[in-house]
Amino acid sequence: MSIVKVAAIQMRSGTSPERNAADFEALVREAASEGAVYVQSPEMTGALVRGRDELAAILKPEAEDLIALKAAQLAKELGIFVHVGSTAIARDDGKVANRAFIFAPTGEKIASYDKIHMFDVDLDNGESWRESATYEPGSCASVVDLPFARLGMAVCYDVRFPQLFRAQAMDGAQILTAPAAFTRQTGEAHWHVLQRARAIENGAWVITAAQGGVHEDGRETYGHSLIVDPWGRVVAEADHDEPGVVIAEIEPSASAEARKKIPNLKNARAFEVVNFGA
Repeated sequence: MSIVKVAAIQMRSGTSPERNAADFEALVREAASEGAVYVQSPEMTGALVRGRDELAAILKPEAEDLIALKAAQLAKELGIFVHVGSTAIARDDGKVANRAFIFAPTGEKIASYDKIHMFDVDLDNGESWRESATYEPGSCASVVDLPFARLGMAVCYDVRFPQLFRAQAMDGAQILTAPAAFTRQTGEAHWHVLQRARAIENGAWVITAAQGGVHEDGRETYGHSLIVDPWGRVVAEADHDEPGVVIAEIEPSASAEARKKIPNLKNARAFEVVNFGA
């Protein structure tokens, strides 16, 4: 079985793309220095900005985005795969995408994904979010073939929609991802169980880099970046909300072994819902 070293970098992105790009670079270099050949960053690597006007002031199209440019440079220089968990991108139609990227060791962009599910929620203690007021949701799931595994892309709130991950697993994905900026409130309640559930029900590795701590725009995120194996075991975790690097050696073939033991993907059957209500 081939073993590959992967990393999730935990960040505390602020409102300055330049500072965030510098923090991103330092953490990617640290992960690469420890032997990681795939490095993933969290959702909103480029900036965490609550206000629409403040975000508009720093938005760039993909070709000019600091994080995308830095990721391409680092991937080529370090000879690794760099997965930008997401960053805000100005679309050609004037709308905004919450977009993830993967860059190959050549520096070439080989995959991208626009977050499908918008975090429109009203939580306890008056905490409320309306991502759909700023971002245009994506409509396509993304799966990419890396030399060591087939990988599915998702972002944060997507993790609550198992049908997305099931579709990727049915397409052969051995690694699933959900880079995030989970709120502390929802993270304390659901973070670990959601990541482990997606791994267990799909017989897949789950790698999730997270934002952590109190950010400049006032929000607080949970941290606890995770790498979970296909049996649902946490094999690496940042058990805090501070910036840092989480690394694990994984065997992508363990996905096939888990699916052989519990062949639920193969055993799934179509069904109808019959409503016996009045």
